[in-house]
Amino acid sequence: MRNSLTDVAGIRVGHAGDERLGSGVTAILFDRPVVAAVDVRGGGPGTRETDLLDPSATVAAIDALSLSGGSAFGLDAAAGIVARLAETGRGFAVGGMRVPIVPGAILFDLANGGDKGWGRFSPYRDLGYAAAVAASEDFALGTAGAGLGARTANLKGGIGTASAEAVPDRPFRVGALAAVNAFGRVTVGQGPQFWAAPFERSSEFGGLGFPAAMPADAFTWPREALLGTNTTLAVIATDAALTKAEAKRLAVAAQDGLARAIHPVHTPLDGDVVFSVSTGRLPLADTVGDLARIGAAAADVLARAVAIGVFSATRLPCLDLPAWRELYASPSGKAT
Repeated sequence: MRNSLTDVAGIRVGHAGDERLGSGVTAILFDRPVVAAVDVRGGGPGTRETDLLDPSATVAAIDALSLSGGSAFGLDAAAGIVARLAETGRGFAVGGMRVPIVPGAILFDLANGGDKGWGRFSPYRDLGYAAAVAASEDFALGTAGAGLGARTANLKGGIGTASAEAVPDRPFRVGALAAVNAFGRVTVGQGPQFWAAPFERSSEFGGLGFPAAMPADAFTWPREALLGTNTTLAVIATDAALTKAEAKRLAVAAQDGLARAIHPVHTPLDGDVVFSVSTGRLPLADTVGDLARIGAAAADVLARAVAIGVFSATRLPCLDLPAWRELYASPSGKAT
């Protein structure tokens, strides 16, 4: 296992971005259509085609997901992913045509110092297409794709991913990907330890553990960031066979991962969104018990992915904000 979203077979991830722009796109492609759902907790979301993920909606499965910077301009990224999928014959069959189904969500990175003077049309459609072309099982973490221009209150944000086997006696896998652009802090106050430390595996984000004593600034309001210029986007995937209603319950459970890893979270102007997808490879043996365990694992895995996104990030030249690695990693790259 790669400790990655792509440990769930049939999923590929691609990035495209522009440092001068200070923004980018992440495309999550599925080899076959997948059951999907979404849970929105932020008060200021920007989304595309999320209504069709409701369990009562007609379309049963999706072809890809789009995560993008650029605020509302970034919603164009999904059109680029649609174009790439159309070239390969993917999509929902209707009236002799195939229409690729690509829900998406955006985060706000317009105020990070990059050159946003793109003229009449934004570059996000082309970035979406390029991200879809680049999709593979291996992909960059940190300052890449939708996380290229991302930030947290005190540190550079970025793309993180993690995975786990969800049920000890059943081979279900759960993977998470997060584009971390949070108003809150992912670290405990201004120190190097992560809120997600209790869930860490194999020192994947430094192995520093939780502070022995809670620092005085642990719960202080993060005045470093401007409220409303944020959003954390996430995708949870499992190979368990779920209905749309069960996938919705998985997305709801996974939101706890954001609450475990970011403080504060789900503010009125954040657009925090969690998508969940099921590739349907393995049936549930215990409809209630297996789903409960998969949901619990999803929250843990998403918390880890958030921390890994910040841990892996590097400084963006246009953004005057340090990366965790600059402050807390030794020359060998290990946590200090």
